[in-house]
Amino acid sequence: MKLKHSVIYLAFIAIPIIPAIMGTFNYLQNLELLKSSWYSLWTQITLFYASFFYAPLIGIYCSYTWRLEHTHNNWNHFMSMPVSIVDSYLAKLLCIMKVTILTQLWISVLYFIGGKLAGLPGIFPPEIVFWLIRGTLAAAAIASLQLLLSMVIRNFAIPIGIALVGSIAGTLMTNADLGNFWPYSLMMLGMNSNRNENVLASMSDTVSYFISVIVFFLLFFGIAIWQLKTKDVRS
Repeated sequence: MKLKHSVIYLAFIAIPIIPAIMGTFNYLQNLELLKSSWYSLWTQITLFYASFFYAPLIGIYCSYTWRLEHTHNNWNHFMSMPVSIVDSYLAKLLCIMKVTILTQLWISVLYFIGGKLAGLPGIFPPEIVFWLIRGTLAAAAIASLQLLLSMVIRNFAIPIGIALVGSIAGTLMTNADLGNFWPYSLMMLGMNSNRNENVLASMSDTVSYFISVIVFFLLFFGIAIWQLKTKDVRS
């Protein structure tokens, strides 16, 4: 109900267009080097999307979700509702995941449109769909972290800035093969960001990846619930 007719959908529509345009333009400017058709276009779009836009977008969703509770006396209303803390927090988290899934569907549409404008034949490979799903699952860990940050930080923009810095650091961690130890790297690994070949091709890499997603999700979710039950976050 809170997100119905919300301006948050403007961000959902507009912001993914930016990395799609940047990635497609970058692909067209480097055709002599990028010779893997749809895969090459994917490397360029995800280079910008997963590294700079995906986590901050989730940060926007999370900050907006807590915005009402951080104004006036609405925190008291939230804490006194006849609903358990776990259910209330989980409802927010599921709401964020709903919008995130829509965002992933939208970037896939933009990717397809970019490919057609670039003159690529047919449709994109089925592996891309799997990579999108993996990236969406990774978003659960990011959303769990960002929702916690937006809960304890009243400022709307600071958690979004943290997400951007975390994404940049995540690129460095991924390049150093330490992506599983940094939550913001998980979306890059899951979406196979800026890679033609599957970086999680081996069973051990896949298992490690999903363990990291689950551990980070439960960690930040647990901290948030503990914070709500014991600290009663100030508003």
